[in-house]
Amino acid sequence: MAVRVSRVERVGRNREEVLAAARRVFLERGYAGASLDAIADEAGFSKGVVYSQFDSKGDLFMALLERRIADRAAQNEAIAKRTRGLEAMRALLRAARQDSEAEAGWALLLLEFRVHAARDPALNRRYAAAHRRTIDGLAALFARQYEEAGETPPMPVRQLALLALAFGPGLLLERAVDPRACPHAVIDRAVHRMLGLSESD
Repeated sequence: MAVRVSRVERVGRNREEVLAAARRVFLERGYAGASLDAIADEAGFSKGVVYSQFDSKGDLFMALLERRIADRAAQNEAIAKRTRGLEAMRALLRAARQDSEAEAGWALLLLEFRVHAARDPALNRRYAAAHRRTIDGLAALFARQYEEAGETPPMPVRQLALLALAFGPGLLLERAVDPRACPHAVIDRAVHRMLGLSESD
């Protein structure tokens, strides 16, 4: 006997399938090269199904980004619970580096989206709000780790979080030109110094 799926469940499944398809298409074609038609085809739906879930390509990308931000925040909290103080900060930096290496395609895609959003005031406001949450979450983690270690941060923790996040896009662009640019040891040393951490981790 076939199990009946409620409309709410079906809508939820459709949304998940569209998001999964969108991620694949965005990563393969880039933000500019992706289209809602291509995403609908990848998901096996009509474009109408995609539009029933998302208002635009930007809206769809923001849904992916919001999910990624939530996943990264949960990952960071888990790391901070396993370790304490400045060692937790080192662990957070290691995890961020590993994530950027494993997801280099996503980092490039996000950079492309940020440039696009900068020219679209409404989309840029949405992105800015999500980015502020990322900075605020990281700043709160930093504040907790400095406090646990009994250390004073070298500058306000929100500025430290913003600077730590700013390293990524610049480094990504340099490595797109020359993959050997800025060896990990050099970047690690610079970030550790900025955060006031010893380099022995």
